[in-house]
Amino acid sequence: MKKISLLGIACVLFFVQCKKSETDPFLITSDKIGKLPKATIVKQLDSIFANDSLVKINSSPNAIETQGEVEIYEKGGKRLLLLTPKEHDNPNAKIIDVLIYDTRYRTEDELNIESKFKDFKNTYEIATIQRTLNNVLVFFTDSNLYLTIDARHLTPEVRTNLRAELEAAHIFEDAPIKYLRLDWDSE
Repeated sequence: MKKISLLGIACVLFFVQCKKSETDPFLITSDKIGKLPKATIVKQLDSIFANDSLVKINSSPNAIETQGEVEIYEKGGKRLLLLTPKEHDNPNAKIIDVLIYDTRYRTEDELNIESKFKDFKNTYEIATIQRTLNNVLVFFTDSNLYLTIDARHLTPEVRTNLRAELEAAHIFEDAPIKYLRLDWDSE
């Protein structure tokens, strides 16, 4: 009887979790962020975000359809996402990069833009750390999420050395996340 009860509870929890991922408008998974599926093309954005506001960035002035980068805002004005297509002048171009602004977007492990570097480091295996002039990009193994952290949060011995080979130990654990992004182009 105990085995049947435990199996029943496990099944219920599994189905509840599956239902949550289908209905959660702010859940980040490998193939979806909220209601935006990975295979989305630019001209589908108007229907996917019908209840939100779309702001076209760098769009052609003569464009009839949505094209180029698009910022998504809630009707109340809160900025949610910045979506970048593979080709800026093509309304049929696939969305390849998602910049996450809103703190409500979170992973299944409850990580979001307000999480600290240590939270991501403890959850994901770091694949590479790359340096730009003022920032550090942190890419993860088996995840299309990546972080941007301000170079001010590097240890002093590598902070000003643009050629230093960076490791996780060079980033302060309490470093805030500057940008949280999804890369849907590298797969």
